Amino acid sequence: MTTGSVSPRRADTRRNHERILAAAAESLAKAGEVSFNAIAKQAEVGVGTVYRHFPTPEALILAVYQREVRHLVDVVPVLLDKHAPDAAFRAWVTDHLAHYMMTKKGLADALRRATASRGELPANAYEAMVGAMARLLEANAEAGTVRPDLDPVVVLRGLAGLLMLDPNGEWRADAAALAALLWHGMAR
Repeated sequence: MTTGSVSPRRADTRRNHERILAAAAESLAKAGEVSFNAIAKQAEVGVGTVYRHFPTPEALILAVYQREVRHLVDVVPVLLDKHAPDAAFRAWVTDHLAHYMMTKKGLADALRRATASRGELPANAYEAMVGAMARLLEANAEAGTVRPDLDPVVVLRGLAGLLMLDPNGEWRADAAALAALLWHGMAR
């Protein structure tokens, strides 16, 4: 799925595209809605530029969602390079996935509204998350820290409990407790 016209030849177009997405992500995290005028101002582009990249609010919201998922997926190899597999799993769950869920409540609400008329979320985002979890589980199975028969979809479903955490409460400690509980069920 393409999300606006970004020419691979024009660096300024790519920069504008990213600045628009960053401004929209911040707006969605704070207010749960998008204002093309406010996003254009924050991104330091004209409102026409925002519309050229994203012709509808739904297109912008879906692009922000895909960008955020890409960040969650792209950090997995970095964590695996930096930490032992078990520590990488815990860091991904508590420092990245839970943090994303707690700071993106507005995006989640906007996403539900944006997809109400269009149906499901883009399948590639879900598949990317499953792939990221599969990579974490494979690294841990190779290290002997988890059972090799774990299904990444089931583990992600187990982490859906992160959605129940209170973003105004002790969500970091609660996320760590949930990760530890899930880990005990996955461990060898």
